[in-house]
Amino acid sequence: MENKTYQYKRITVKIGSNVLTRRDGTLDITRMSALVDQVAELHKAGVEIVLVSSGAVASGRSELKPLRKLDSVDQRQLFSAVGQAKLINRYYELFREHGITVGQVLTTKESFSTRRHYLNQRNCMKVMLENGVIPIVNENDTISVTELMFTDNDELSGMIASMMDMQALIILSNIDGIYNGSPSQPGTSVIRTVERGKDLSDYIQTEKSGFGRGGMLTKSTIARKVADEGIAVIIANGKKENILSDLLCHPDTTVCTRFLPAMEGVSSMKKWIAHSEGFAKGELHLNRQAVEAVKGVKATSILPVGVTRVVGDFEKDDLVRVMDEQGRQIGVGRVSADSAEALSMVGQHGQKPLVHYDYLYLE
Repeated sequence: MENKTYQYKRITVKIGSNVLTRRDGTLDITRMSALVDQVAELHKAGVEIVLVSSGAVASGRSELKPLRKLDSVDQRQLFSAVGQAKLINRYYELFREHGITVGQVLTTKESFSTRRHYLNQRNCMKVMLENGVIPIVNENDTISVTELMFTDNDELSGMIASMMDMQALIILSNIDGIYNGSPSQPGTSVIRTVERGKDLSDYIQTEKSGFGRGGMLTKSTIARKVADEGIAVIIANGKKENILSDLLCHPDTTVCTRFLPAMEGVSSMKKWIAHSEGFAKGELHLNRQAVEAVKGVKATSILPVGVTRVVGDFEKDDLVRVMDEQGRQIGVGRVSADSAEALSMVGQHGQKPLVHYDYLYLE
Protein backbone atom coordinates (compact mmCIF):
# COMPACT_ATOMS: atom_id res chain seq x y z
CA MET A 1 0.00 0.00 0.00
CA GLU A 2 1.45 3.36 -1.03
CA ASN A 3 2.31 5.95 1.60
CA LYS A 4 0.16 9.03 1.13
CA THR A 5 0.52 12.44 2.66
CA TYR A 6 -2.84 13.93 3.59
CA GLN A 7 -3.25 17.69 3.72
CA TYR A 8 -5.62 17.60 6.73
CA LYS A 9 -5.84 15.40 9.81
CA ARG A 10 -9.27 16.48 11.11
CA ILE A 11 -12.16 16.81 8.66
CA THR A 12 -15.92 16.87 8.42
CA VAL A 13 -17.30 15.25 5.27
CA LYS A 14 -20.86 16.06 4.20
CA ILE A 15 -22.45 13.68 1.69
CA GLY A 16 -25.47 15.18 -0.06
CA SER A 17 -28.71 13.43 -1.05
CA ASN A 18 -27.89 13.81 -4.73
CA VAL A 19 -24.67 11.86 -4.24
CA LEU A 20 -26.34 8.96 -2.44
CA THR A 21 -29.58 8.80 -4.40
CA ARG A 22 -30.41 7.42 -7.82
CA ARG A 23 -32.84 9.22 -10.11
CA ASP A 24 -35.71 6.99 -8.98
CA GLY A 25 -35.15 8.03 -5.34
CA THR A 26 -33.53 4.79 -4.17
CA LEU A 27 -30.19 4.58 -2.38
CA ASP A 28 -27.17 4.23 -4.65
CA ILE A 29 -25.44 1.45 -2.72
CA THR A 30 -22.50 1.27 -5.16
CA ARG A 31 -21.68 4.96 -4.63
CA MET A 32 -22.21 4.67 -0.89
CA SER A 33 -19.85 1.70 -0.73
CA ALA A 34 -17.18 3.57 -2.74
CA LEU A 35 -17.35 6.56 -0.37
CA VAL A 36 -17.15 4.29 2.68
CA ASP A 37 -14.01 2.70 1.18
CA GLN A 38 -12.45 6.17 0.85
CA VAL A 39 -13.43 7.26 4.38
CA ALA A 40 -12.06 3.96 5.74
CA GLU A 41 -8.73 4.55 3.97
CA LEU A 42 -8.43 8.02 5.51
CA HIS A 43 -9.49 6.74 8.94
CA LYS A 44 -6.85 4.00 8.88
CA ALA A 45 -4.22 6.60 7.95
CA GLY A 46 -5.03 8.52 11.14
CA VAL A 47 -7.38 11.18 9.74
CA GLU A 48 -10.19 12.02 12.19
CA ILE A 49 -13.51 12.16 10.34
CA VAL A 50 -17.04 13.17 11.23
CA LEU A 51 -19.49 12.15 8.53
CA VAL A 52 -22.63 14.22 7.95
CA SER A 53 -24.87 12.15 5.73
CA SER A 54 -28.11 13.00 3.99
CA GLY A 55 -30.23 10.31 2.37
CA ALA A 56 -32.63 9.22 5.11
CA VAL A 57 -35.76 10.68 3.49
CA ALA A 58 -34.81 9.40 0.03
CA SER A 59 -33.98 6.04 1.57
CA GLY A 60 -37.38 5.78 3.27
CA ARG A 61 -39.23 7.04 0.21
CA SER A 62 -38.16 3.99 -1.77
CA GLU A 63 -39.47 1.63 0.94
CA LEU A 64 -42.98 2.99 1.40
CA LYS A 65 -46.17 3.65 -0.51
CA PRO A 66 -48.29 5.79 1.87
CA LEU A 67 -51.96 4.83 2.25
CA ARG A 68 -53.12 8.44 1.89
CA LYS A 69 -51.76 11.69 0.48
CA LEU A 70 -49.42 13.20 3.04
CA ASP A 71 -48.37 16.81 3.53
CA SER A 72 -44.65 17.64 3.35
CA VAL A 73 -44.04 17.42 7.13
CA ASP A 74 -45.86 14.07 7.47
CA GLN A 75 -43.93 12.71 4.48
CA ARG A 76 -40.63 13.87 5.90
CA GLN A 77 -41.32 12.34 9.31
CA LEU A 78 -42.55 9.02 7.94
CA PHE A 79 -39.86 8.57 5.29
CA SER A 80 -37.01 9.65 7.57
CA ALA A 81 -38.13 7.38 10.45
CA VAL A 82 -37.93 4.35 8.18
CA GLY A 83 -35.07 5.63 6.03
CA GLN A 84 -32.74 6.63 8.88
CA ALA A 85 -32.77 3.07 10.26
CA LYS A 86 -32.06 1.71 6.78
CA LEU A 87 -29.30 4.26 6.12
CA ILE A 88 -27.38 3.81 9.36
CA ASN A 89 -27.69 0.02 9.10
CA ARG A 90 -26.15 0.15 5.62
CA TYR A 91 -23.28 2.35 6.87
CA TYR A 92 -22.76 0.02 9.84
CA GLU A 93 -22.44 -3.03 7.60
CA LEU A 94 -20.18 -1.31 5.05
CA PHE A 95 -17.77 0.07 7.67
CA ARG A 96 -17.75 -3.24 9.56
CA GLU A 97 -16.17 -4.84 6.48
CA HIS A 98 -13.20 -2.50 7.15
CA GLY A 99 -13.16 -3.29 10.88
CA ILE A 100 -14.39 0.22 11.71
CA THR A 101 -17.16 1.02 14.21
CA VAL A 102 -19.60 3.84 13.50
CA GLY A 103 -22.06 5.60 15.77
CA GLN A 104 -25.24 7.48 14.97
CA VAL A 105 -25.72 11.08 16.10
CA LEU A 106 -29.16 12.54 15.41
CA THR A 107 -29.53 16.22 16.19
CA THR A 108 -31.87 19.16 15.78
CA LYS A 109 -31.25 22.87 15.36
CA GLU A 110 -32.63 23.40 18.86
CA SER A 111 -29.77 21.27 20.23
CA PHE A 112 -27.40 24.13 19.32
CA SER A 113 -29.52 26.80 21.01
CA THR A 114 -27.86 26.72 24.44
CA ARG A 115 -24.19 26.54 25.29
CA ARG A 116 -24.81 23.48 27.53
CA HIS A 117 -26.50 21.47 24.76
CA TYR A 118 -23.79 22.54 22.33
CA LEU A 119 -21.01 21.32 24.65
CA ASN A 120 -22.87 18.05 25.35
CA GLN A 121 -22.97 17.28 21.63
CA ARG A 122 -19.33 18.21 21.20
CA ASN A 123 -18.29 15.98 24.10
CA CYS A 124 -20.28 13.04 22.71
CA MET A 125 -18.47 13.22 19.37
CA LYS A 126 -15.09 13.85 21.01
CA VAL A 127 -15.44 10.63 23.02
CA MET A 128 -16.43 8.74 19.86
CA LEU A 129 -13.40 10.01 17.93
CA GLU A 130 -11.03 9.27 20.85
CA ASN A 131 -12.25 5.67 20.74
CA GLY A 132 -11.84 5.24 16.99
CA VAL A 133 -15.58 5.48 16.28
CA ILE A 134 -16.72 7.49 13.24
CA PRO A 135 -19.73 9.67 14.11
CA ILE A 136 -22.41 9.68 11.39
CA VAL A 137 -24.53 12.77 11.89
CA ASN A 138 -27.93 13.65 10.45
CA GLU A 139 -30.80 15.92 11.37
CA ASN A 140 -33.50 14.15 13.36
CA ASP A 141 -36.23 14.79 10.78
CA THR A 142 -38.78 12.75 12.71
CA ILE A 143 -39.08 15.49 15.35
CA SER A 144 -37.90 18.58 13.45
CA VAL A 145 -40.79 20.84 12.53
CA THR A 146 -40.43 23.20 9.60
CA GLU A 147 -39.44 26.42 11.38
CA LEU A 148 -36.83 24.62 13.50
CA MET A 149 -35.14 22.74 10.68
CA PHE A 150 -31.64 23.40 9.50
CA THR A 151 -31.67 25.05 6.08
CA ASP A 152 -30.27 21.67 5.01
CA ASN A 153 -27.38 19.39 5.93
CA ASP A 154 -24.93 21.96 4.53
CA GLU A 155 -25.82 24.22 7.45
CA LEU A 156 -25.59 21.28 9.86
CA SER A 157 -22.18 20.23 8.50
CA GLY A 158 -20.88 23.80 8.90
CA MET A 159 -22.00 23.85 12.54
CA ILE A 160 -20.42 20.43 13.19
CA ALA A 161 -17.10 21.39 11.54
CA SER A 162 -17.03 24.58 13.59
CA MET A 163 -18.05 22.87 16.83
CA MET A 164 -15.46 20.10 16.45
CA ASP A 165 -12.69 22.57 15.50
CA MET A 166 -11.97 20.77 12.23
CA GLN A 167 -9.24 21.80 9.79
CA ALA A 168 -11.50 21.34 6.77
CA LEU A 169 -15.13 20.83 5.76
CA ILE A 170 -15.64 18.86 2.54
CA ILE A 171 -19.11 19.22 1.01
CA LEU A 172 -19.76 16.51 -1.56
CA SER A 173 -22.41 17.38 -4.13
CA ASN A 174 -23.19 16.04 -7.62
CA ILE A 175 -21.24 18.77 -9.45
CA ASP A 176 -17.56 19.72 -9.39
CA GLY A 177 -17.96 22.99 -7.47
CA ILE A 178 -19.24 26.52 -8.02
CA TYR A 179 -19.18 27.51 -11.68
CA ASN A 180 -18.68 31.00 -13.15
CA GLY A 181 -21.99 30.56 -14.99
CA SER A 182 -24.56 27.85 -15.65
CA PRO A 183 -22.74 24.46 -15.58
CA SER A 184 -24.74 23.35 -18.64
CA GLN A 185 -23.50 26.27 -20.78
CA PRO A 186 -20.34 25.82 -22.88
CA GLY A 187 -17.31 27.84 -21.84
CA THR A 188 -18.12 27.92 -18.11
CA SER A 189 -15.64 26.54 -15.59
CA VAL A 190 -15.32 25.80 -11.89
CA ILE A 191 -14.14 28.65 -9.68
CA ARG A 192 -11.13 26.94 -8.10
CA THR A 193 -10.33 29.36 -5.27
CA VAL A 194 -12.53 31.76 -3.30
CA GLU A 195 -10.63 34.34 -1.29
CA ARG A 196 -12.05 36.23 1.68
CA GLY A 197 -14.54 38.91 0.70
CA LYS A 198 -15.10 37.59 -2.84
CA ASP A 199 -18.77 37.94 -3.84
CA LEU A 200 -20.11 34.90 -5.70
CA SER A 201 -23.78 35.93 -5.91
CA ASP A 202 -23.52 36.78 -9.63
CA TYR A 203 -22.35 33.26 -10.46
CA ILE A 204 -24.53 31.05 -8.32
CA GLN A 205 -27.58 29.28 -9.71
CA THR A 206 -30.54 29.54 -7.34
CA GLU A 207 -32.32 26.29 -8.22
CA LYS A 208 -32.41 23.60 -5.55
CA SER A 209 -31.10 20.07 -5.92
CA GLY A 210 -33.44 17.20 -6.76
CA PHE A 211 -33.58 15.36 -3.44
CA GLY A 212 -31.95 17.87 -1.07
CA ARG A 213 -33.45 21.00 0.50
CA GLY A 214 -30.62 23.37 -0.34
CA GLY A 215 -28.76 24.64 -3.39
CA MET A 216 -25.38 26.14 -4.21
CA LEU A 217 -26.37 29.48 -2.66
CA THR A 218 -26.75 27.82 0.76
CA LYS A 219 -23.47 25.99 0.29
CA SER A 220 -21.56 29.17 -0.51
CA THR A 221 -23.11 31.10 2.41
CA ILE A 222 -22.21 28.34 4.88
CA ALA A 223 -18.77 27.94 3.29
CA ARG A 224 -18.03 31.65 3.67
CA LYS A 225 -19.00 31.68 7.36
CA VAL A 226 -17.00 28.54 8.21
CA ALA A 227 -13.94 29.73 6.25
CA ASP A 228 -14.05 33.03 8.16
CA GLU A 229 -13.63 30.95 11.33
CA GLY A 230 -10.33 29.56 10.07
CA ILE A 231 -11.60 26.28 8.57
CA ALA A 232 -10.94 25.43 4.90
CA VAL A 233 -14.11 24.56 2.95
CA ILE A 234 -14.13 22.45 -0.21
CA ILE A 235 -17.12 21.85 -2.51
CA ALA A 236 -16.52 18.86 -4.78
CA ASN A 237 -18.18 16.09 -6.78
CA GLY A 238 -18.95 13.07 -4.60
CA LYS A 239 -19.67 10.89 -7.63
CA LYS A 240 -16.05 11.07 -8.83
CA GLU A 241 -13.81 8.09 -8.13
CA ASN A 242 -11.43 8.55 -5.17
CA ILE A 243 -12.54 12.16 -4.68
CA LEU A 244 -11.72 12.30 -0.94
CA SER A 245 -8.24 10.87 -1.30
CA ASP A 246 -7.54 13.15 -4.29
CA LEU A 247 -8.74 16.27 -2.42
CA LEU A 248 -6.41 15.56 0.51
CA CYS A 249 -3.42 14.20 -1.45
CA HIS A 250 -3.52 16.22 -4.68
CA PRO A 251 -5.17 19.52 -3.71
CA ASP A 252 -3.67 21.49 -6.60
CA THR A 253 -4.78 19.19 -9.40
CA THR A 254 -8.22 18.04 -8.19
CA VAL A 255 -11.11 20.07 -9.62
CA CYS A 256 -13.22 21.63 -6.84
CA THR A 257 -14.04 24.99 -5.28
CA ARG A 258 -11.92 25.87 -2.23
CA PHE A 259 -12.82 28.63 0.19
CA LEU A 260 -9.57 29.86 1.72
CA PRO A 261 -9.70 29.99 5.53
CA ALA A 262 -8.99 33.08 7.60
CA MET A 263 -5.45 32.99 8.99
CA GLU A 264 -6.69 33.47 12.55
CA GLY A 265 -9.37 31.20 13.96
CA VAL A 266 -12.02 32.26 16.46
CA SER A 267 -12.73 30.91 19.95
CA SER A 268 -15.13 28.04 20.64
CA MET A 269 -17.51 30.47 22.34
CA LYS A 270 -17.59 32.79 19.33
CA LYS A 271 -18.14 29.84 16.99
CA TRP A 272 -21.19 28.80 19.00
CA ILE A 273 -22.52 32.35 18.96
CA ALA A 274 -21.94 32.68 15.19
CA HIS A 275 -23.91 29.53 14.38
CA SER A 276 -26.70 30.09 16.92
CA GLU A 277 -27.85 33.55 15.85
CA GLY A 278 -31.21 32.11 14.84
CA PHE A 279 -31.95 31.76 18.57
CA ALA A 280 -31.27 35.43 19.39
CA LYS A 281 -34.00 36.72 21.72
CA GLY A 282 -33.64 40.47 21.21
CA GLU A 283 -31.65 43.36 19.78
CA LEU A 284 -29.20 46.01 20.97
CA HIS A 285 -29.11 49.09 18.72
CA LEU A 286 -25.86 51.08 18.78
CA ASN A 287 -25.01 54.67 17.89
CA ARG A 288 -22.45 55.45 15.19
CA GLN A 289 -19.52 55.90 17.59
CA ALA A 290 -20.19 52.53 19.28
CA VAL A 291 -20.40 50.77 15.89
CA GLU A 292 -17.07 52.29 14.85
CA ALA A 293 -15.53 51.24 18.19
CA VAL A 294 -16.64 47.57 18.06
CA LYS A 295 -15.70 47.28 14.38
CA GLY A 296 -12.29 48.87 14.94
CA VAL A 297 -8.93 47.13 15.10
CA LYS A 298 -8.87 47.06 18.92
CA ALA A 299 -11.08 44.54 20.72
CA THR A 300 -13.99 46.48 22.23
CA SER A 301 -16.98 45.41 24.32
CA ILE A 302 -20.46 46.89 23.95
CA LEU A 303 -21.01 49.44 26.73
CA PRO A 304 -24.45 50.84 27.68
CA VAL A 305 -23.28 54.37 26.80
CA GLY A 306 -23.25 53.40 23.10
CA VAL A 307 -26.65 51.65 23.14
CA THR A 308 -29.64 53.67 21.87
CA ARG A 309 -32.41 51.03 21.94
CA VAL A 310 -33.14 47.65 23.51
CA VAL A 311 -35.65 45.48 21.66
CA GLY A 312 -37.24 42.21 22.81
CA ASP A 313 -37.60 40.26 26.02
CA PHE A 314 -34.46 38.37 27.01
CA GLU A 315 -32.71 36.88 30.03
CA LYS A 316 -29.10 37.26 31.15
CA ASP A 317 -26.79 35.08 28.97
CA ASP A 318 -29.28 34.94 26.06
CA LEU A 319 -28.07 35.76 22.57
CA VAL A 320 -29.01 39.15 21.10
CA ARG A 321 -28.50 40.69 17.68
CA VAL A 322 -26.32 43.78 17.51
CA MET A 323 -27.67 46.45 15.14
CA ASP A 324 -26.26 49.68 13.70
CA GLU A 325 -28.01 53.07 13.42
CA GLN A 326 -29.80 52.00 10.22
CA GLY A 327 -31.16 48.83 11.83
CA ARG A 328 -28.72 46.53 9.99
CA GLN A 329 -27.34 43.53 11.85
CA ILE A 330 -23.59 43.76 12.44
CA GLY A 331 -23.15 40.87 14.86
CA VAL A 332 -24.46 38.60 17.61
CA GLY A 333 -23.50 38.53 21.26
CA ARG A 334 -24.26 36.95 24.63
CA VAL A 335 -25.78 39.62 26.84
CA SER A 336 -24.74 40.11 30.49
CA ALA A 337 -28.10 41.48 31.71
CA ASP A 338 -31.80 40.80 31.18
CA SER A 339 -33.85 43.13 28.97
CA ALA A 340 -35.25 45.18 31.90
CA GLU A 341 -31.79 45.85 33.36
CA ALA A 342 -30.34 46.56 29.92
CA LEU A 343 -33.13 49.08 29.27
CA SER A 344 -32.38 50.87 32.55
CA MET A 345 -28.69 51.17 31.58
CA VAL A 346 -29.15 52.59 28.05
CA GLY A 347 -26.89 55.61 27.39
CA GLN A 348 -25.25 55.54 30.82
CA HIS A 349 -21.52 56.00 31.47
CA GLY A 350 -19.52 53.86 33.90
CA GLN A 351 -21.60 50.69 33.61
CA LYS A 352 -20.47 47.09 33.03
CA PRO A 353 -20.39 45.91 29.38
CA LEU A 354 -23.70 44.62 28.07
CA VAL A 355 -21.80 42.32 25.70
CA HIS A 356 -18.18 41.50 26.49
CA TYR A 357 -15.84 41.30 23.52
CA ASP A 358 -15.14 37.60 24.23
CA TYR A 359 -18.85 36.90 23.71
CA LEU A 360 -19.32 39.08 20.62
CA TYR A 361 -19.25 37.72 17.05
CA LEU A 362 -19.09 40.37 14.32
CA GLU A 363 -20.29 39.59 10.81
